[in-house]
Amino acid sequence: MTKFLILRFSSIGDIILTTPVIRCLKKQYPDAEVHFVTKKSYKTLVETNIYIDKYYLLDNSLNDLIKQLKAERYDYVIDLHNNLRTRIIKFRLGVKSFSYDKLNFQKWLLVKFNKNVMPNVHIVDRNLKTVETLGINNDNAGLDYFIPAKDELPVEWLPASFRDSYAVYAIGGQHETKKLPLPKMIELCEKIDLPLVLIGGKEDVDQAEKLMLAFENKVDKQILNTCGKCTLNQSASLIKRASIVYTHDTGMMHVAAALKKKVVSIWGNTVPEFGMYPYQTNFVSLEVKDLACRPCSKIGYEKCPLGHFKCMNELEFQ
Repeated sequence: MTKFLILRFSSIGDIILTTPVIRCLKKQYPDAEVHFVTKKSYKTLVETNIYIDKYYLLDNSLNDLIKQLKAERYDYVIDLHNNLRTRIIKFRLGVKSFSYDKLNFQKWLLVKFNKNVMPNVHIVDRNLKTVETLGINNDNAGLDYFIPAKDELPVEWLPASFRDSYAVYAIGGQHETKKLPLPKMIELCEKIDLPLVLIGGKEDVDQAEKLMLAFENKVDKQILNTCGKCTLNQSASLIKRASIVYTHDTGMMHVAAALKKKVVSIWGNTVPEFGMYPYQTNFVSLEVKDLACRPCSKIGYEKCPLGHFKCMNELEFQ
């Protein structure tokens, strides 16, 4: 029996973007075992994946993790993270490995000199290219996200006026320069003509409360704030029922894509050309094109390096 080990430590979106590799491996090597390693904080994303036979979680000790992995006697390691820790794991396991090409030089050229030599290839297809020598083909079934039954919020959980149709706005983002500033959030919400559900983590609670305050006297605007009140899976279940999802360039964008929702993706300091736009779902991108300072990072910053934040402040909402 062939045993595969897939490595991807973080984060929400990046792990979701590996799901076609997991599924294609399992379906195209049906007698094989597919194992997955990630950080303990992302257990939710792997424990319900029907194509993962076994998962391991990195908590504190990389050495302890490697001892567990050695006992499995893998045939192949598929490194979809390609950082120092995954290189250590590959070296210590000493088996045949395949590593994702991060295209760091091409990204550096785009960020530093605004010179785009990135291939016009989605990161999912670059992930799959990592295993092409194993004969793995893209089944074009898109991304996977599995919501356990216990986390599916019933329709009765929603106010009556939301039960027929509503929009979701995922207000979070790992970095401030990937999120709309509050005035632009308010402007966007004013443009959305459906009942609106705000989703986000505990770190988004303060911003969500400020956003709610802006609409407290507008009785015709229906907004339900769930930030900090739902688990990741529960938020995904709200996305699953939504008619449309508005989201920054974050993990929730990929959750929405996995659930085949119509997505309005909002781009600040990052750009779709990095290859991480919504995959195989109906989407539109909102971005300020042709800014000489954009992209300023392949990840993000806590504030605009130039102070003007034009990439978000000059966005227009139709």
